[in-house]
Amino acid sequence: MYANDGFRELDRQECLRLLTKVPVGRIVHTRRALPAVLPVNFCLDDDGAVLLRTSAASELARAVDGAVVAFEADEVDAARRAGWSVVVTGRATVVTDPAEQRRLTRTGPRSWAPSPQEVFVRIHPELVTGRELTGGRTLYGVDLGP
Repeated sequence: MYANDGFRELDRQECLRLLTKVPVGRIVHTRRALPAVLPVNFCLDDDGAVLLRTSAASELARAVDGAVVAFEADEVDAARRAGWSVVVTGRATVVTDPAEQRRLTRTGPRSWAPSPQEVFVRIHPELVTGRELTGGRTLYGVDLGP
């Protein structure tokens, strides 16, 4: 975030709380040395890790396993010119432990596009940042209304 940009900075706990309120975010990873962004449904694990579920044969599973990725989710109210955005940055890993896979099958996200063989991807939240604009007013008191 940039100092004095008119948004309120959110702390880690507030960011994680907000992530539980939305069902879809975007994972940012590298594809052929270029940034790639993919919308995904997700949930948070008890430790704050972002969990995704995808096809075991997907390009996403191969591309992110062991890589540092970013995950972003937000909520926007265009009429009020208000909203928030949270970014989680960390290493993504495909879950391979059988006991963990069984647990996540019960508690983890359900795929919106199921496939015969699925895997869970965990993003360890090494860096969690967020910002909020409330009611169309900046930190300077400038009204952003029409």
